[in-house]
Amino acid sequence: MSRTVYVNGEYLPEAQAKISIFDRGFLFADGIYEVSSVLDGKLLDNAAHLARMRRSLRELEMPSPATDEQIAAVQQELIARNDLHEGVVYLQITRGAADRDFAYPADAQPSLVMFTQARAIVDSPAARRGISVVSMQDIRWQRRDIKTVGLLAASMAKQAALNAGADDAWLVEDGLVTEGSSNNAYIVTADGVLVTRHLSNEILHGITRAAVLRLSREDNMTVEERAFSLDEAYAASEAFITSASTFVMPVVKIDDQVIGTGEPGPVSQRLRELYVDAARGDPPT
Repeated sequence: MSRTVYVNGEYLPEAQAKISIFDRGFLFADGIYEVSSVLDGKLLDNAAHLARMRRSLRELEMPSPATDEQIAAVQQELIARNDLHEGVVYLQITRGAADRDFAYPADAQPSLVMFTQARAIVDSPAARRGISVVSMQDIRWQRRDIKTVGLLAASMAKQAALNAGADDAWLVEDGLVTEGSSNNAYIVTADGVLVTRHLSNEILHGITRAAVLRLSREDNMTVEERAFSLDEAYAASEAFITSASTFVMPVVKIDDQVIGTGEPGPVSQRLRELYVDAARGDPPT
């Protein structure tokens, strides 16, 4: 059954959705995107996602085609039309269509497209068993804090990990882990300290990251926001990733090194439980 998608003011069957071949998102990756999770038919942390969207637009001097309220209304309509109970809503804004020129066009109308993806996020087999990652050089551009659609380097890293028999990649720069191919990276030290890289232009300012760090501090965990090395990761008692589409996902193997017991550890399991409970409005136990 075909999904209903949204393209520049119209709700369409996905087979009828089209954009111009001159759209700068297609020609230059001149666009930004956001992915908001849906659980029990409700958007999670959506205001924070839209705030990050606004920041990305400002950093690229890109006008917005709609207000936050209008965008949220379209997201809700897509959830309803596609009867989405669990999954994500993807939105993408580009600078619009104009004849090909590196300079920003003066009069292009920004483009807005959205669609839903149904997927099991809470009852995830990967979360129960944990995932494996391989390390590789981070070759992305230097403004990873802007959530742009220029994702070829991340896609190459993900595919290289799959080719190597792993689930994902952790990217490394100057000997230090930056983040995963599409997620933020964490370790838990032998003495129980939760470590994740500090915010800067070098990583995406994850919305799920912010929520998980808040929950961890509320649960009296010790948190350090700093860079960590692969050697620290190999010696960690636990490791995990966070993203809107995976919540908290345990990492049980990095390269050839088994992490901890080789099974999801108590910290990642606790944080996953806290995050799901908070998303559903349940009090923590």
